[in-house]
Parts: sequence; C-alpha cells; structure tokens
Amino acid sequence: MEVEVKLRLPNAEAHRQVTTLLAPFHVTTHRQHNLFFDGAAAELSSKRAVLRLRFYNDDSRCVVSLKAKAVLVDGVSRVEEDEEDLDPKVGRDCVAEPGKLGSVESRILGRVKEEFGVAGENGFVGLGGFRNVRNVYEWKDLKLEVDETMFDFGTLYEIECESADPEEAKRLLEDLLKENGIDYSYSVASKFAIFRSGKLPQ
Repeated sequence: MEVEVKLRLPNAEAHRQVTTLLAPFHVTTHRQHNLFFDGAAAELSSKRAVLRLRFYNDDSRCVVSLKAKAVLVDGVSRVEEDEEDLDPKVGRDCVAEPGKLGSVESRILGRVKEEFGVAGENGFVGLGGFRNVRNVYEWKDLKLEVDETMFDFGTLYEIECESADPEEAKRLLEDLLKENGIDYSYSVASKFAIFRSGKLPQ
C-alpha cells in the first residue's frame, strides 16, 4: 500500500515559489515519460487498476507498475502498488507495439495475465500518456516530490510526499506553504484520472 500526501499548486508561479524555497534541500530531478495500457476489453480499468510504463531521463531507466483500488481523500492518497524495473529497450518496443507486453518476462505482467485475464498479441492496447518533471527534496525527514506535469490540455503542479504518517506530513507541508503565502489545495484526482478525463480539475 502506497500512502501519499498530494497537494495541488494553482499555477507556475506557486510552483516556482516552492522550488525556490526548497532549493537548499534538492536531491535530484527526474524527467519522466508515463505511458499507460489496458486490456483490449478494458479488463484493467473496469477493475480500477492501472498499468504504467515510466521512462526516466531519456530511457536511462524503465519501471513497469500496477496500481489498484486508488482512494484519494482530503489530500491523502492510498493505492495498492507493485513495481519492477524493465529493460528500457523492451519498454519502448512495447510502447510501439502494445501486444508485445503479452510476451515480456515480468512478474507484474504475469500478474496482469493471471489476475485480469489480459494476454496474447491482441490483449493489450496503449492509452497514451504524459510527461512529468519531478524535483525531489529531502526536507524535515520527508521526501518531497514537486511535479510539473505536462498534459496535451494543460500543465498541473503538485507536491507529493509518501509517508507512514500522512497526517503529520500534511501538517508540516501545509504549515510551510501557509507561512510563505503560497496558495494550494488538496488534490482531488490522480494524474492518470486527470489524463483520462482530458481536462484539468477546476
């Protein structure tokens, strides 16, 4: 179970304020390309599951992940998540021809076949995806991820923080933003849900 605090920033200016404020705590920056897949008969989405390939920094790394049963309440997200590394070249081949996902040696893709019944060359379809620039910070024993997510229909700005004590992490983050006069709101939908809706949340 992955538990994360998710706070939405209203615009590029608020995002710039946060990244400037956290600059002394910066650890790394990831340029991510997220691409999503389903079964040809919507076997995954019909059961609230998401299959994703995430490429890092121009294919230096590829991670396949399966997420299920996501719940997002008051800026705290809870989701079942399983992930593993995949050869980036194999990943790109699957993006070009989603049917190839059915023959990749992978624990997670094995689960997709067994638990959701998606298999065969015509079993998988590509849904498209989006790009994300993720700045990672270590601040007050928390790992903060500040995202700039570029959809075809607009850009979303968000702070994420995975924590075993999400309420305390949320309190620390909210105090930081309030003390510095930075507007924010609780995220109301996952990036995947926003991508599928085709528009930014109001």
